[in-house]
Amino acid sequence: MNILLHQCCGPCSIYPVITMQAQGHNITTYFFNHNIHPVQEYYKRMEGAVLVSRHYNIKCIVEDYYGLVEFLRQNVYHENERCKYCYERRLLKTAEKAKELRMDAFSSSLLYSKMQNHEVIKETAEKAAKKYNIPFYYYDFREGWQNGIDISKELEIYRQNYCGCIYSEEDRFLSQLSKKYAKKFVRYKEGAEKYSLGLTKFQELAKEAKAVYKIDGIALVNCEIFEKFLETFREY
Repeated sequence: MNILLHQCCGPCSIYPVITMQAQGHNITTYFFNHNIHPVQEYYKRMEGAVLVSRHYNIKCIVEDYYGLVEFLRQNVYHENERCKYCYERRLLKTAEKAKELRMDAFSSSLLYSKMQNHEVIKETAEKAAKKYNIPFYYYDFREGWQNGIDISKELEIYRQNYCGCIYSEEDRFLSQLSKKYAKKFVRYKEGAEKYSLGLTKFQELAKEAKAVYKIDGIALVNCEIFEKFLETFREY
């Protein structure tokens, strides 16, 4: 069959391409991902997708549309439902493109990822197939998860570390970075407020934890040492 394969990124499309080629299908890849932000990340992933297609001698169609404004307008006030919108927009577009190109079927590398909602992707693709009257090629590519990872590393294809949209970037990095850049030292009054303790109690615990530093007569408490000390009071 002639199959249009939606590429969410380079690494995720490797195993689907290998699998479908081994089955004797003729593959054309299609990059349409308005959900990837910010713009530099978008182009890194686009480049990775194109490089994978070239490596496997596959025609690649790139729909160069950085749709940040559309994405935000569609998801504001109901951000928790953004993944459903994201799947629908891309899979509908892929089915429409496959119909336009007179392909025999369409599929998506989203079916490879263990991080995505596989069943929702499958159901959404089936609805898109029905709308545009074109078969949806389904295969559970998750079986090749590690294989795809290994090959992408060998090919030195860019590997992202969050799903794509700015909301997922926040989910991935906000807590990690806030901890990294949090103040390492606090004064007694600030520390008492930070840990919801009385001033005298905080001073006592800080000294007991051996977390107090004296600099030019000013007492500073090392938060990292103090927090480790606090863990000894945890009730299991």
